[in-house]
Amino acid sequence: MTAVKSVIDRRWGVFTLLAIAQFVVILDISVVNIALPSMQAPLGFTQDGLQWVVDAYMLTFGGFLLLGGRAADLFGRKRVFLLGLTLFGLASFACGFADTSGQLVAARAAQGLGGALMSPAALSLVVVTFPEERERNRAMALWGAVAAAGGAAGVVLGGVLTDAFGWEWVFWINVPLTLGGALVGVRLLTEAERSGNARHFDLLGAISVTAGLSALIYGFVRIGEHGWDGRAGVALAAAVVLLAVFVVTELNVPEPVVDFSIFRVRGLSAANVIMLMFSAGAVAMTFFVTIYVQRVLDYGPIAAGLCFLPIAVGQVITSQVVVGRLMGKLHIFTILVIGLGLTAVSFLWFAQLSTDGSFLRSILGPGLLLAVGSGFAFTALVVSSVSGVDPERSGIAGGMINMSQQIGGALGLAILASVANWRSDRIADGPVDDSALTAGFRLGFLVAAALIIVGALIGWMATRTRPAAQSAPAARVIETAVDEQHASGAAS
Repeated sequence: MTAVKSVIDRRWGVFTLLAIAQFVVILDISVVNIALPSMQAPLGFTQDGLQWVVDAYMLTFGGFLLLGGRAADLFGRKRVFLLGLTLFGLASFACGFADTSGQLVAARAAQGLGGALMSPAALSLVVVTFPEERERNRAMALWGAVAAAGGAAGVVLGGVLTDAFGWEWVFWINVPLTLGGALVGVRLLTEAERSGNARHFDLLGAISVTAGLSALIYGFVRIGEHGWDGRAGVALAAAVVLLAVFVVTELNVPEPVVDFSIFRVRGLSAANVIMLMFSAGAVAMTFFVTIYVQRVLDYGPIAAGLCFLPIAVGQVITSQVVVGRLMGKLHIFTILVIGLGLTAVSFLWFAQLSTDGSFLRSILGPGLLLAVGSGFAFTALVVSSVSGVDPERSGIAGGMINMSQQIGGALGLAILASVANWRSDRIADGPVDDSALTAGFRLGFLVAAALIIVGALIGWMATRTRPAAQSAPAARVIETAVDEQHASGAAS
């Protein structure tokens, strides 16, 4: 009995380490947003150049995720996770000591690379650490809570740390968590069985997909900042060519970065498509609300950050307490559709923003509804992305869902910000005032709601196309991958 308890305790110790690492990775996508104005003058950023503090991280994180996932499967999940965690910590240390804009952007790019190695390896380690149905359900619900709350918590911490200690601390807060975690991980983690032959590593596929995804994300980012211009066109054209090279390469090598047979797992395929749409709306929401509360409502950094606190807390409670219990009773795609529906309604509510609003009237209500909806949706997306995937391919599956999240966020922000700017410019007579800015945000939220509704329809169709045996509760889905899908290599 003591031995069994020791194994269980050790598993949850492993999970705690992995969850902290994932929280830090997601946190750093949003934690710098409120700190950007504070670092502009000391580091000599131009207004346009300041956005590269965010973009450099997104480029390397999104661009290297598939490579990170495949590396975890080939070279060992523990090894790649610890490498990524250490690199992330060292890069965070360097960010805080940056003296110039170029140094900070380079360090942020290194952070993104560390996150791309760490994140898919961490999710893969969760999958292999909890092979038993009930424990895996509990772990995945908590994993979804941690990941869903990371973005909102980043805005809160960014405001508090910047106002109290200075912009450097939005980076230095990562150092003890990551480097300390790496030291603990050396002793706590065990290496899982590897898949494939590292000697046959697909170098051309790795280079083409990494460069292609980076070019794709850069193109979307460029469009969001400057509209359609020559650089955006070149980047997107290069992305098409490089990703075409990647597809051809993967079909002709013995050990591909991505074995396309994994897309027969319909749960994974649907989850990745829906994640693109969900992340598009979620990232745009954070961007719109952050600007709205600081410019229109005239809130300072701490007050602006605290506006997101109810969302962060609500996501954790929903994902861990509510969804954790429903996963034993409802199909995972039913949970997903409920979450997407609530998220769409919250965006429609946000679309009522006005210049005479307040936190209580304009932010709290839709924010709490979003917390519940995103808590449902994000957890369900993470679970369905790895359900039915063979453990030896869980690393690449984790890389794919994270990649979809990053590309969806970059694409969504580029498109929705452009839509909002177009609306604001059409209304404004001269410089964009608060009224025109708010009108742009309202249209942006309407388009975001439409994207989420499309995602909900895809999720609903995923439940309708399954036979009766596939309407089993999510707890059994994760264990058995549902009879028909298991037979075809698909999962719920």
